[in-house]
Amino acid sequence: MDGPVGRNRSRIGGLAARWVAVGVPAVFLAVFFVYPVGAILWRGLGEEGLGPMSDLFASARTRGVVWFTVWQALASTVITLVVALPAAALVSRLRGRYRHLIRGLVTVPFVLPTVVVAGAFEGVFFRFGLDQGDFRLRHTVWAILLAHVFFNYAVVVRIVGSFWSGLDHHLEEQARVLGAGPIQTFWAVTLPRLRPAIASACAIVFLFSFTSFGVILLLGGPRRATLETEIYRQAVTRGDLRSAAALALLQLFAVLALIAVATRLERRRPAPTGVVHRPPQPMRRAFRGANLAMMTVLLGSPIAILVERSLAVGDGYGFDHYRALTERVPQLPASAATALSTSLVFATAATAMALTVGTLTAFVVVHGRLSLRRIFDLGLTLPLGTSAVTIGFGILIALDEPPLDLRTSWWIIPIAHALVGTPFVVRTMVPVLRRIDPQIREAAAVLGASPGRVRRLVDLPIAGRGMLVGAGFAFAVSLGEFGATSFLPRRPETLTAPLALFRLLSTPGELLRGQAMALAVVLMAIVALSVVAIEAARGTEQDFL
Repeated sequence: MDGPVGRNRSRIGGLAARWVAVGVPAVFLAVFFVYPVGAILWRGLGEEGLGPMSDLFASARTRGVVWFTVWQALASTVITLVVALPAAALVSRLRGRYRHLIRGLVTVPFVLPTVVVAGAFEGVFFRFGLDQGDFRLRHTVWAILLAHVFFNYAVVVRIVGSFWSGLDHHLEEQARVLGAGPIQTFWAVTLPRLRPAIASACAIVFLFSFTSFGVILLLGGPRRATLETEIYRQAVTRGDLRSAAALALLQLFAVLALIAVATRLERRRPAPTGVVHRPPQPMRRAFRGANLAMMTVLLGSPIAILVERSLAVGDGYGFDHYRALTERVPQLPASAATALSTSLVFATAATAMALTVGTLTAFVVVHGRLSLRRIFDLGLTLPLGTSAVTIGFGILIALDEPPLDLRTSWWIIPIAHALVGTPFVVRTMVPVLRRIDPQIREAAAVLGASPGRVRRLVDLPIAGRGMLVGAGFAFAVSLGEFGATSFLPRRPETLTAPLALFRLLSTPGELLRGQAMALAVVLMAIVALSVVAIEAARGTEQDFL
């Protein structure tokens, strides 16, 4: 009797759901990314065309900044690949809980706030007397390279290791039968097949090193400048918004080119099938032990020393620095504990927004029309590769007039964090949705379920694990976000833990340094718990990277 009415309601509901799925991410991206980036383009070019950029390139300082940005990113990429490739071999041979454990441990540095990484290396330099004297590492390019290797180690291990584990090792066995040794087999047989994954990983490492901000600002010192830190100094320190906009425009073009290269390499990299026709030979005990020792020294030492310095009080150890986090110091508008609680609130709000926008985007990428799939897949990935400083600077200069005057709004910070976190949700959910068996959806449709009900009763429960993983990454990224937040309001109620940590590390004094180390340890512990939750929720070998 009410069959036609029910079908009409179902069609109207399905149409409304499609409009919501397309409209919400489109509006979010347009207002908080495209419009701010467009404002940078206008401010950088405007009526003067390429005049501001040509003036900048005429400056020897600008050319030096561009050169240093490129070569330190290239050096970081090469060193990271050399150091992390043996660990990728180790991960490719592990199975079960040991594989998840190693992957989780190497991922912790990757999702750590950049200011925490800088604080950890500051502690290493202070502990071993490398912050001054003839063998000083602090405020040198070597400090930057070491921190970038520490930070990007997981990128190579996860991407190359996952790809390596999916290879058929029959060819390696044939090479050994023909008399090739282990090294010759690797160079002649294994390495050529790993090149797509290695190229993809290197492109991502180069991109992250190219847009590095907190590490350069703290470990590089005032004499070391990249495009990222120069934008910050021109806009915040000197108040020269036109020069900052021109530099941001230059960096934006470079980042878009890097994203295009990374996307092209990603498409060339076949996804691991998870079916290994011939298992690899067990790794030699000496090689495995050397790998674990390298991981411990490279990844564990800075973290261990960070914890040790946070407990150091005079000639002994105690929890004085942790208790002092509740006390306000003149360098901060609020206590470090208050800043930490603010960061947790911001991270929760940002995660909710990123999860909503990212989930809708993932459904459009998987089930939408081909044209919409490509637009949404690229559009919602751009903020991940775009400089966080560029995003924060764009929001600062664009959203400053009614009806979009959000500079003084509490919500501006979680919105900026959600913009950075949304690509992580999309990258984790899309592979999960694509692996849903179409026969399950067809069976539900045959039984009378509408498309919207199929997505609600079939897709969402299966995609729940991917949503949890994406939410974990978005929460960790928001908790440690520093680049975009450094441009936004600096009132007591908007002071975040990374900003508080940056100010404490930038101010001389043993007590302030101790508080900085304690705050860094607390941030690190929260992020580590997020990574543990991510690995526990992850049920597949597909990486978002």
